[in-house]
Amino acid sequence: MTHWIVAPVILPAMLAPFIVLAARYHIGIQRVFSVAGVLALIAVAAGLAWQASDGTVALYRLGDWAAPFGIVLVADRLSTMMVLLTAVLALFVLLYAIGSGWDDRGRHFHALYQFQLMGIMGAFLTGDLFNLFVFFEVLLIASYGLMIHAGGNVRLRAGVQYVLFNLLGSTLFLFALGAIYAETGTLNMADLAQRVALIGPDATVGIRLASVLLLMVFAIKAALVPLHFWLPSSYAEAPAPVAALFAIMTKVGAYAIIRVYTMIFSPELEATAGLHGAWLLPAALVSLAIGMIGVLGARKLDRLVAFSVIGSMGMVMIAISLFTPDGIAAALYYIVHSTLAAATLFLVADLARAGRANLWLSAQAPVAGAALTAGLFFAGAIAMTGLPPLSGFLGKLMILRASFTSDIAAWVWAVILISSLISVVGFARAGSVVFWKAQSVDRTDHPAERPAPLAYAAIGGLLALLVLHTVFAGPMHRYMIATSAQLFAPEPYISTVVNTPGKLSKPGDGAYDDSKQKEDH
Repeated sequence: MTHWIVAPVILPAMLAPFIVLAARYHIGIQRVFSVAGVLALIAVAAGLAWQASDGTVALYRLGDWAAPFGIVLVADRLSTMMVLLTAVLALFVLLYAIGSGWDDRGRHFHALYQFQLMGIMGAFLTGDLFNLFVFFEVLLIASYGLMIHAGGNVRLRAGVQYVLFNLLGSTLFLFALGAIYAETGTLNMADLAQRVALIGPDATVGIRLASVLLLMVFAIKAALVPLHFWLPSSYAEAPAPVAALFAIMTKVGAYAIIRVYTMIFSPELEATAGLHGAWLLPAALVSLAIGMIGVLGARKLDRLVAFSVIGSMGMVMIAISLFTPDGIAAALYYIVHSTLAAATLFLVADLARAGRANLWLSAQAPVAGAALTAGLFFAGAIAMTGLPPLSGFLGKLMILRASFTSDIAAWVWAVILISSLISVVGFARAGSVVFWKAQSVDRTDHPAERPAPLAYAAIGGLLALLVLHTVFAGPMHRYMIATSAQLFAPEPYISTVVNTPGKLSKPGDGAYDDSKQKEDH
């Protein structure tokens, strides 16, 4: 058993109260410890991802209690990839918050930021559905505090809407967990995979209900139509660094769908056959269409970016809803791309706010540092709309190719291509109004101060990651294919968690040593 698996959860969980208790009134100390903590997270996440890259499934048992009775954290290709993505994103967003001064507009930004990272990391690493619920609640509490950071009635109203909608999702989550436990007597994912497979066709009512409820909960987290209403206002009104970090939040819902509906409620499982594939793909297509129509119709730059997040999640869910190895691999590649692209655009929108009275898409005086800001927006727009040469174009090609096996492949192609054109028009309109037409407006007598170089560097770092994601698309896609293959062959994961606690399992380890298990106990 390796103790490094729990580090991404424990490190921010210990750092947050330390910041509150020891550095509450010292923003400089808070910044140093917060950045150091995120750098340590990146190092640990990179090590875990390297360990899992050969197919190793590592297990950590809290309190040394064996599954399914104890709490377990599991590190495989998928979970470690998402943990590493979160840690890297968190670093650049944190640097922007420091460079722009957003973190100094409220006393507890850094503590809440660390609690947020704790919740995200725990959600990706947990091997238990109940603890997935617990980490979802940690996310909810910390994200609400971050949303209302720096105050304001509009931000408070959006935060209340966000909390109420997600509390509804939490209630449904509890109902689903109760139904699953009543039917199977366990909430450990690996143990559930074994027990659900034994349910006969004449006793599937309870487990089918639980499967539907879970899918609704995860669809809320992923902002899938018609459960997306909370996202536009919440993300648009949140502080820019918070909205940028929230780019990974919707991916938690996508991750949960991938994990649960490939291992526990797999497509070939008779007890829940057809439940998730019947409406998930149509809902994903509608989400993509609505998101990009929202981009075209948005009247504020921040809401335009928020709607683009809905559209990008629709694209991700189209690939996931295929429930094929190629579809999941394409979805994972696009998840990395869309997370970085959305975070970039939220931060660029905040740069555009400098020197403008508001973010309405109307001609106003040029923003401070307009040329550089416009260039960053142009690059971010190319990424989000899926134009070549950046990774969004490659990700869409992967999804289109994976959709050939779908019965409605023609609809998938039509919606993706048309929505891509709509998004190009929407972003082009916004860019021309905010940056080009601004040149025809007289400058104000007191132009705003130029943004700090650290803020530009943070956004440049995110764009550099997008470029690397494009340049190394071949190796990245091969990694995603291997990750997808591991998801559709979960025997090593299950045997590691349930049969051989504490062992590092690799592909091909189908058996386990029963005498060794008895010695462990």
